[in-house]
Amino acid sequence: MKYIFVTGGVVSSLGKGLTAAALGTLLENRGLKVTLQKFDPYLNVDPGTMSPFQHGEVYVLDDGAETDLDLGHYERFSNSKLSRRNNTTSGQVYQQVLDNERAGKYLGKTVQVIPHVTDEIQRRISLLAEESKADVVITEIGGTVGDIEGLPFLEAIREFALDVGPHNVCFIHVTYIPFIKAAGELKTKPTQQSVAKLREIGIAPNVLVCRCEHPLNKELRHKLSLFCNVPFDAVVEEKDVDHSIYEVPLMLQRERMDDLVCRQLHLDLPAANMAHWQDIIRRLVAPQNRVRIGVVGKYIELQDAYKSVYEALTHGGIANDCGVRIEQIDAEDIEKHGAETVLKDLSGVLVPGGFGERGTEGKIMAARFARERGLPYLGLCLGMQIATIEFARNALHLEGAHSTEFNPATPHPVICLLEEQRGVTQVGGTMRLGSQPCRLKPGSRAHQLYGAPLIHERHRHRYEFNGSYRERFEKAGFTISGMSPDGDLVEIIEIERHPFFVASQFHPEFLSKPTAPHPLFRGFIAAALERSHGKAA
Repeated sequence: MKYIFVTGGVVSSLGKGLTAAALGTLLENRGLKVTLQKFDPYLNVDPGTMSPFQHGEVYVLDDGAETDLDLGHYERFSNSKLSRRNNTTSGQVYQQVLDNERAGKYLGKTVQVIPHVTDEIQRRISLLAEESKADVVITEIGGTVGDIEGLPFLEAIREFALDVGPHNVCFIHVTYIPFIKAAGELKTKPTQQSVAKLREIGIAPNVLVCRCEHPLNKELRHKLSLFCNVPFDAVVEEKDVDHSIYEVPLMLQRERMDDLVCRQLHLDLPAANMAHWQDIIRRLVAPQNRVRIGVVGKYIELQDAYKSVYEALTHGGIANDCGVRIEQIDAEDIEKHGAETVLKDLSGVLVPGGFGERGTEGKIMAARFARERGLPYLGLCLGMQIATIEFARNALHLEGAHSTEFNPATPHPVICLLEEQRGVTQVGGTMRLGSQPCRLKPGSRAHQLYGAPLIHERHRHRYEFNGSYRERFEKAGFTISGMSPDGDLVEIIEIERHPFFVASQFHPEFLSKPTAPHPLFRGFIAAALERSHGKAA
């Protein structure tokens, strides 16, 4: 078993997760089985209760784990099957250690960070390695070297490396090389300080990945090699990409990073064949067509809040050889200026998931505009509930129809709390979570897109379509095309006689990859492309 640890220095948000995921892609294409893991130093047990403004999106796995958004990069870039084992927070570690103490497992010893906390961190690395049966485990350490909360994780991987031996471990340090405009040059001092801090802890990086806006020249690489004590050819340039994050694996391959890692780990493997990845980049850089898609949400100002949605739209574009220009639309802007003003020039509208009442009426206005104007619409989770409320109000004329999440006293609760959620008091990890089966209606658009009668999709919600209204909706042309196998829960809805109006209670964006675009996103972009061609004509 081989282990790769990815740390970060100088500043946060450098792209350690992307770097780890891209390296996973290269190693998989050299014939290895890879799994990836994220250690998050925050004390929350999971990110499920954290605001998107604090954390970005919550990424949900098949087993219902609510995890860091970097696990989305891991799944999109690799074939690794992830579970709750692949994301660990300080909160989970300390909770386990305290549970062990309460159960008497430490035999009365004083419980300390070293060895008890660091041992628990190491146990989680070993457990993942054992269960995954992977050839390589890539573990990303969240945060920045020097952060107090990250110290136990760094100490744990230092100890772990001693146990497994130097030829079974590779330390990769991702750092930032700032460009000082006034001086007209890149500066290496922050990286030198970061690596010095890492070496104080007892970790010497084998590879230095340098995030930069301008290319590293030979002189700078020599300087970094000398002062950071890494070989010259192990100083890897990771410049800002021109078009897409999916260029990163090819960039790292040009820098021979996978060769460096294989050499450090004593792996003799053929070069990665990235021809299929190059075709993906061609479709992103020079697509045959282009469309404009409006994403109507409440966290629009934060790019990471809808990260998987944006990526899945890009994948839908790849499937159709189509560039997707995403227009980020604040739902409150529609409330202020009207749907016609904000949405009139788009080829499609998507309403993603979310919680809370703010912007709800703007989303309902967007769904109505799309339904009445024949504009392709894709609703995800809350986006399905919004479509249901809109149809109830404006097609069925059920005045005051709403979700009990937003108006508990609504006269027409067309969206209501799941039966299993009644009596739930804690907010963390208590929603309907993870992969659930869904049976598709034969002949429906959803069935045509998936090409299968039974599918499995990931969920994260508390509210559902109210089944007592089902007959009224279906008589009016509101098709329920996906149901839970027991027939109790509505999973997909469609509007008949519409170019494309589909919404799901689940989150299809979590299963989309650039190499395997999700059927709903592929169909949505195809419909948007058809509309844009019609408008052009």
